[in-house]
Amino acid sequence: MQIPIFTVDAFTNRPFSGNPAAVCLLENDLDEDLHQKIATEMNLSETAFIRKLKPGDDFTTSSCFGLRWFTPANEVPLCGHATLASAAVLFHVQKNTNSVLTFVTLSGELKARQVKDHIVLDLPLYTAYPQELKEVEELIKAAVGDMVVQDLRYSPDTKKLLVRLSDTYERSVLEGLKVSAQRFLSAEKTGKVKGLILTVKGNSSGKGHDFYSRYFAPWYGVLEDPVTGSAHAVLSSYWSEQLGKKEMLAFQCSRRGGELKISVRDDGRVDIAGQTAVVLKGNLTF
Repeated sequence: MQIPIFTVDAFTNRPFSGNPAAVCLLENDLDEDLHQKIATEMNLSETAFIRKLKPGDDFTTSSCFGLRWFTPANEVPLCGHATLASAAVLFHVQKNTNSVLTFVTLSGELKARQVKDHIVLDLPLYTAYPQELKEVEELIKAAVGDMVVQDLRYSPDTKKLLVRLSDTYERSVLEGLKVSAQRFLSAEKTGKVKGLILTVKGNSSGKGHDFYSRYFAPWYGVLEDPVTGSAHAVLSSYWSEQLGKKEMLAFQCSRRGGELKISVRDDGRVDIAGQTAVVLKGNLTF
């Protein structure tokens, strides 16, 4: 059996930066267990599987596809960067002729469209609610030690904990923070956290980035994710409220790093735009 596979660096216009995702194009249904085996073999934070929804569909002319995402450990309900990568394969490699693509996913229908040299994802916007420190104190300690935490929020929809560090800290402090995400597994006692976002306010002068972040998900087998669309579905809601802005520019400060253009909409959703670089084309053979 042969399956076309691509590696795409998302939220960057340069190879070997941003967040890499593997993208598989499925001509036919795949045995259920093979999705996880392939994702484990690829060993990237996400492997995406694009499938045709009905006979006669075509990767070049159809506009609606099924989409699933797997980490090396399990399936996840939402992945922004692998959706961006999937759209890039359809738009740039398969030369799909539609202006908008629709993906049917575990998080409902997601749309992707081309705007100049960016691909814009239409994602759900998730609210994060105030979280008591006491409940997650050990996890916070494992993540940031004695650093000053300015705000703490939890998103029940995504099971993500948002930790805002004091505004006295700059981007360099966040980038330089040594984090042992493996320790989070034993430090998280509530059973409700599946992702940890660290964030700081950006440059308030109107130029540069509005906020910075790093994201950790050892519960899904991903110690640190380079650039995370789903985390920004939470961050966008939080920082829009904090800054009183709907249009924002964000940067995720992982070692690879990546930039996201954000537009919070009035219908409870968010447009997140990024660039991509296709770095590998090939076939899985088994």
